[in-house]
Amino acid sequence: MKTQIELTQPGPLLDAQGKLAQVGWMRQPLLDCNLEKARFYTLSAFQRFRIKRWDYYAVFTPRRFFSATIADLGYAGNIFVYSLDFASGELHEEGAVIPLGKGITLPRNSSEGETSFANDKMTLRFQALPGSRRVFVDWPGFHAGRGIKAELELTCPPEHESMTIVIPIGQKRFYYNRKINCMPASGSIRYGDWLEELRPDESLGSLDWGRGVWEYQSYWNWTSASGFLADGRRVGLNLGKGFGDLSRAGENCVILDGRVHKLDQVAFDYTSGDYMRPWHFTDNAGRLDITLTPFKERIATTKLGIIDSEVHQMFGRYAGKAVLDSGETIEINDLVGFAEEHRARW
Repeated sequence: MKTQIELTQPGPLLDAQGKLAQVGWMRQPLLDCNLEKARFYTLSAFQRFRIKRWDYYAVFTPRRFFSATIADLGYAGNIFVYSLDFASGELHEEGAVIPLGKGITLPRNSSEGETSFANDKMTLRFQALPGSRRVFVDWPGFHAGRGIKAELELTCPPEHESMTIVIPIGQKRFYYNRKINCMPASGSIRYGDWLEELRPDESLGSLDWGRGVWEYQSYWNWTSASGFLADGRRVGLNLGKGFGDLSRAGENCVILDGRVHKLDQVAFDYTSGDYMRPWHFTDNAGRLDITLTPFKERIATTKLGIIDSEVHQMFGRYAGKAVLDSGETIEINDLVGFAEEHRARW
């Protein structure tokens, strides 16, 4: 794993010239996200139109997947919420495009602050607090008035490790990303007449926090899961490829009870265009051999002039094995998660 560089010293994300001060991966977000130093355009007034920022929260309960996102793509904001019932397969998603991201608030860094958006149709608020993260969503008109409301608390003590990377994308672009898996979740999700009270011993949340300057035409694969082993330990999976220069830092890892076990290169073996076939994942060190058997496909498309994206997000069950840093082999069975293919012009 010599190609993977672990960063251990705090500092700024960008130097005075707008270039990455460090490249690598971290167990905690050590770098200050000083996006005001970005120098993609000569005229600083245009920088904001290329900077992309988002907070994507997801929660796996025994019965449902719930997700809410607040994103600012520079020239437009994007708000979306969706929910999947595992038993019935019912999936419903709604979103809103916000011109120039007006009304969207996103904090500078991932460890503190509030992310929010509200108008006369919806209210979304995400808070990063000492030891926890709170997710509030109230969208009365969701699904033709059925309505959805979530009040969640995700436990995230300071020692809980995350998969954090900072990588270059070409000469001027970059990506700073933090993924937190396996946060015990409590609270409630109300969807129409259906109400679920979440218990932290059976429901887990995750966060995808991203900041950076991307290529206009982009492609990536991402895999994520948060659940439990047969012995009750919390286990998570995060794999990704297809974006930027991953030679010094990729996001591939297994998470067990809040600790990241870093993997090097991981191959995604799947059939693009036939996404319901099994997805197989193996790494180059013989530490990961796992298969996702999909049971539901989510297709999300956005076609709004300069924004054109399509994602195939496959929900399914993972089964296989992984070798931890200690040498212990864990058996993974019936772990609900997802894998996706995303192509975008944004």
